[in-house]
Amino acid sequence: MIIQRFVSPCLATNCYVLIDWPSARAVVVDPGGRTAAPVRQRLEAMGVTLVAVLFTHGHPDHVWDGARLADGVPCYLPAPDHYRLDEPNLALPAAFDFAAISGEEWARPTDVRPLPDALLCGGGAPIAEGFTVRAVPAPGHTEGSTVFLVSASLADDIHRELPDPPRTADVEGPVLLAGDVLFAGSMGRTDLPGGDDEEMRSSLRTLRQTIDPATVVLPGHGPATTMAHENATNPYLHFRS
Repeated sequence: MIIQRFVSPCLATNCYVLIDWPSARAVVVDPGGRTAAPVRQRLEAMGVTLVAVLFTHGHPDHVWDGARLADGVPCYLPAPDHYRLDEPNLALPAAFDFAAISGEEWARPTDVRPLPDALLCGGGAPIAEGFTVRAVPAPGHTEGSTVFLVSASLADDIHRELPDPPRTADVEGPVLLAGDVLFAGSMGRTDLPGGDDEEMRSSLRTLRQTIDPATVVLPGHGPATTMAHENATNPYLHFRS
């Protein structure tokens, strides 16, 4: 499996495309505003079929193009955030008015499902043929914020960003799709509706204690990093209890 990245022009949200070459299938994570068209064009050019969409959480900058991209393909969202799809801008500041930001009206995906229980087990499970995913609930940014662990190689542009590459780009290894929980040198904000600072602290402690330092971290915004680098330099991973 290889991971490629598209950056949304709407709040620079990172959209990740997971491609399994043997089956010519893809899973897309967090298709933000105006990512559907370029992602679809890339998949068509490669002869790859989209089989699932994953959302790390329900904020509009991470789900806005879900329906436009999925076109009936299953979309998986952590259950506590499902209510957000009914009104994505609910109680959010005016800066999050995504109809205005993207120039496109909200469209709710037609086939939205909670994360399968099997993904929440220790070893993870296939979300589709060729895509084994482990989901780790990490509330704090939203009630349902979840990070995903996969084994994958990296597109060159992602690999070049890493502060201390744990492997060459074309070698598969652990990757954490961190959503808005953990960023390079920072963490997701907790002051929006549904955010909780204490839960975020707990989630970050869990990541620090359980995620292999060799894991590449792909945040929902900003550059890629590694767990080892964040453990050593990110002050938000050193909250006191």
